[in-house]
Amino acid sequence: MPQQAASCSFDFLSALEVPGRLHPSALGLGSLVRRSVSARRHQAFKRVGRGRSRDLTGSQAASMSAEDRRNLHAFRDYVTKTLDPTYILSYMAPWFKDGYSGLHEAIETWDFQKIESLEEYRILLKRLQPEFKTTVNPKEILPKISECLISQECEEIIQVCSNKGLMAGAEKMVECLLRSDKENWPKTLELALEIDENKFSQLWIVDKDAKNAESKVLEDDEIETSDIQIFYKEEPECQNLSQNLSPPSAPPTCTPLKPRNYQLELALPAKEGKNTIICAPTGCGKTFISLLICEHHLKKFPQGQKGKVVFFAIQLPVYEQQKSVFSKYFEKLGYKVAGVSGATSENILVEQIVENNDIIIITPQILVNNLRNGTIPSLSVFTLMIFDECHNTGKHHPYNMIMFNYLDQKLGDSSDPLPQVIGLTASVGIGDAKNTMEAMEYICKLCASLDTSVIATVKDNLEELEEIVYKPQKFFRKVESRTTDRFKCIISQLMRETESLAKNIFDELGTVTLESVSQIQNRNFGTQKYEQWIVSVQKACMVFQLPDKDEESRICKALYLYTSHLRKYNDALIINEHARMKDALDYLKDFFTDVRAAGFDEIEQHLTQRFEENLKELESVSMDPSNENPKLQDLSFILQEEYHLNPESRTILFVKTRALVDALKKWIEENSELSFLKPGILTGRGKTNHNTGMTLPAQKCALDAFRTDGDKKILIATSVADEGIDIAQCNLVILYEYVGNVIRMIQTRGRGRARGSKCFLLTSNADVIEKEKINIYKENMMNDSILRLQTWDEAVFKEKVLQIQIKEKLIRDSQGKVEPVPDKDNKKLLCRKCKGFACYTADIRVVEDCHYTVVGDAFRKCYVSKLHPKPKSFGHFEKRAKIFCARQNCSLDWGIHVKYKTFEIPVIKIESFVVEDITTGAQKLYAKWKDFPFEKRSFDATEMSE
Repeated sequence: MPQQAASCSFDFLSALEVPGRLHPSALGLGSLVRRSVSARRHQAFKRVGRGRSRDLTGSQAASMSAEDRRNLHAFRDYVTKTLDPTYILSYMAPWFKDGYSGLHEAIETWDFQKIESLEEYRILLKRLQPEFKTTVNPKEILPKISECLISQECEEIIQVCSNKGLMAGAEKMVECLLRSDKENWPKTLELALEIDENKFSQLWIVDKDAKNAESKVLEDDEIETSDIQIFYKEEPECQNLSQNLSPPSAPPTCTPLKPRNYQLELALPAKEGKNTIICAPTGCGKTFISLLICEHHLKKFPQGQKGKVVFFAIQLPVYEQQKSVFSKYFEKLGYKVAGVSGATSENILVEQIVENNDIIIITPQILVNNLRNGTIPSLSVFTLMIFDECHNTGKHHPYNMIMFNYLDQKLGDSSDPLPQVIGLTASVGIGDAKNTMEAMEYICKLCASLDTSVIATVKDNLEELEEIVYKPQKFFRKVESRTTDRFKCIISQLMRETESLAKNIFDELGTVTLESVSQIQNRNFGTQKYEQWIVSVQKACMVFQLPDKDEESRICKALYLYTSHLRKYNDALIINEHARMKDALDYLKDFFTDVRAAGFDEIEQHLTQRFEENLKELESVSMDPSNENPKLQDLSFILQEEYHLNPESRTILFVKTRALVDALKKWIEENSELSFLKPGILTGRGKTNHNTGMTLPAQKCALDAFRTDGDKKILIATSVADEGIDIAQCNLVILYEYVGNVIRMIQTRGRGRARGSKCFLLTSNADVIEKEKINIYKENMMNDSILRLQTWDEAVFKEKVLQIQIKEKLIRDSQGKVEPVPDKDNKKLLCRKCKGFACYTADIRVVEDCHYTVVGDAFRKCYVSKLHPKPKSFGHFEKRAKIFCARQNCSLDWGIHVKYKTFEIPVIKIESFVVEDITTGAQKLYAKWKDFPFEKRSFDATEMSE
C-alpha cells in the first residue's frame, strides 16, 4: 500500500478521539452509512463498505487478531451513531484515489451509476463461480486482468495459487473481481478468456441479451419438481443446412440451402399431412427435415387461418439448441418462435407463450403439467406436434402422457381437430422381441402410441445418404485380465472382514435377522451385482425395527457405515479391473481422507485403521510394473496404431462409471506415449447432493472444447454422451467394457461420423462381445421389421394401430378408475440413516403443488443447517441453506432451507426418510412424494402467521 494512503487512513482515525489506535475495519462503513442523517450521502456510501472493510489498510488488516475484530465489532454502533461520514471523507479520498479509482470517482461526483451497472455482472460471476474455479487457470488469466485489481490482490491470488492450488486461486480471483470497482472489468475478463482460449468464455458473455439467456441455466436436483431428464443430445445438424462445413474453430452456420434428395424423401409423407415416424441415422439432418416440414405446414393454411407448431425436446440442452435453430430460420420468414423449459416456466405464462407464437419449443413435462391443471385446455390448440427422440414414447414418459391426452380425445366424443404428429429417431428399437413377428408388434405399439400410420426411412436415395453418413467399421477385441492380482486379494480380505462385522451385529440379536444380510456370503467382489446387493441391504436396514429405538438406531447406523465402506471397496476393485492399481488405491485414499475429516466414530476409526495397516503393501503392489493392466496395454496399442495411421483422428472413449473416466484420464495424461491426446471428459450431472457428476455449464465446456480445440483429440465419456455428441470430425469410437441395448448401440456407434470411421469394443468378458453381437442381430431384425411393415396397405396398418389404441385405452381406463385413497392416519417420518424421529405427517404442508415443508417449532430442533454452496432463486423460492439431521454422527442430507415469499421454511425430500405407521410400527420407503399416499394439506400463510 502507498505510504500516503496509510497515513491518511490513520490521520482519519486520530480524529475519532476513541481510546486506543482504531483500525479502519472498525468503521463498518455499510452500517455507518445506513445511520447517516443525509439520504443523499446514504445512497452514495451504501456500497462503500460492502465487503471492503478488511482491505482499507492493506497488509495491516491481515495482522488483526480475532479478538481485535470482536472488540471493534462490539463498539461499532457507537461510531456509527456519532460520526457524520462527510467530515471524514476528505481524509479517505486520497487512499480511494490510489487503490479504488472507480469508487473515488463516484464519491467525488456523487454519481454511483457506473458502479451500480457492475452489479449484474457480479451476480452472473457468483452464479458461475463453481465453473470458473474448475476451468480457469488464474495464473494465466491474472496478467491480462491485473489492471482491474489492486496490487495487493494480485499478490494474494498468486500466493493462494502457490499454497493451496489453482482452484483455490481461482476462487480468490472471483472474490477480488466481485469487489472490483473498475468499470471495464467484465469486458477485460471476457477478452482475457478469449485470448487464453478458455472455455469459460462460452459462459461469460458481456453482451446483455446473450448473458441473460445464459444465466437462465439453473441447476438443482434437490427439490422434487417435474421429472425432466437432462442429458446431452446431438447438436442441431447445422452442417446439413450448409453445403460447406465450418472449420472447427468457427461457430456453425445454419444458412438453409437446397435440401438433399434423401431429406425430401424422408419429409414427403409428413408434407402430405400423414402422421409419421422418421427413422434415419444420426447425422443425416433430421433437424433440417423438421424445419422443412414446419415451413410447409405453416404455409399451407389459407388466408385467415394459422398453424401452430410445438416441438418437444426431452433434454434441456436440446431445447436450447433447437430454439436457437428454429428462431434463426423462421423469424426471417416472419413467424414468431418462443420456448418454455423447466428453467423458464416459473417466470412466464405458458398459455400466453402458446397463444402469441407460431412455433413453440418446449420440454414435454411442461405441457403435461399445463394440460393437467387446465392451463392448456386441449392439444387442439396445436396443428403440428414434433417429438424429438420419439422412441422414448412409452410407460410413464412425458411423451406418453401427452399422447394419452391425444388418444383420449381421438377415441372419445370430442369433435375438436387433432394436431398432426411427427416423430424423429435414429432407432425405434424392438424391446424384448425374440423374433421378427414380436419386433413388428413392438414397432406397431410405438406407432399406436404416436398415432402414426407411416414409418419413413430412406430407400430411394440410399447411395446419397451413405455418402453423407458413414457407418463405422465394427471391431471386437477380446483381451486378457491380470493372471495374479495381489491388490484384489488384499481388498477382498478387507471386504470379508467388513462383511463379517456387519453380520456379527445380527448374530448378537439372536432370532432377529435380515434376509439380505443372511445372504451376505458367496458374492463376487468388484461387480455391479455386488453393488446391487449393497443397495438392497441398505434399503432393508432403513425399515428394520426393534423395540429399543436407541438400539435400532445404533444397528442401522453401523450397517450404513459398513455397507458404505464395502461400496467404496467394490468401486476400487472395478477401477483396478479396468484401469491401474494406482488409480484404485488413490480412490480409496481420497475416501479415507474424507472419512477422517468427518465425524470419525469408533466403527470408522476401526475400518480406517484396518485399511492403513494394509496401505504399505497396497502401495507396493500398485507401483510394481509387473502388475500393469493388460487391458490398458491393448487400449494403448489401439490408440497408438490409429493415431499413427491418422494423426488427426478424433476419438470418443465410452466407459461405464465416472470413477473410470477419471482413472483413464489420469492414465492417458501420465502415459508419455499418449499424453499428446490431451483428454477431456464428459459425465452426467448425477445428484447435486452427492457432489458427483458435471454441472451443465461444465458439460457444455467439455463438449465445446472437444469440438473446437484441435489439441484435444480424445473425449472420455459415460452414457451421458450416447445421444450427446454430434461431431463430424470424430472417426474413432472405443467402447471400453461398455455395452447396452440396441438403441444405445446405434447411438454410440453414430458418434463416429467421419469417412473411414471405426468402432472398437474392447473387453475381457466374452459375454459382453456376445451381447453386442446380439444387438447387431436385433438391429437387423428391426430394419427387416420396418421393411415388412412398409409393405402393408396403409389402411390395414391404420386399422392395426387403431385396435392397439382401443385395447390400451381400455387397460388405461380400468387402471385409472381405482383412485388411491389418501391415508388419513398420522404417521412418523424417521431419518433414513439413524432412524431418529423427524416429524409427523400431520405437520407436513405442500407448497405450490410439489414442494414439501414441515410446520411447527419442534421440527426445527431436529435439523441443523449450513449455508448452501449454490444459493439461487427460482420462482417464489430463494434457496439459502442445506439442512441435515441434527443427531450426533448422522448429518444425513434432509433437503434445503428456503425463503418462500416472506416465510423462512425447510423443504424436505422423502428419499431421506423412513415412514413409520404409529399403530403397527410398520415402516416403508418412498422414492418420491407422489408415491406416498398420505393426506396432503396445502401450505397456508394464515396458519404460518398464527
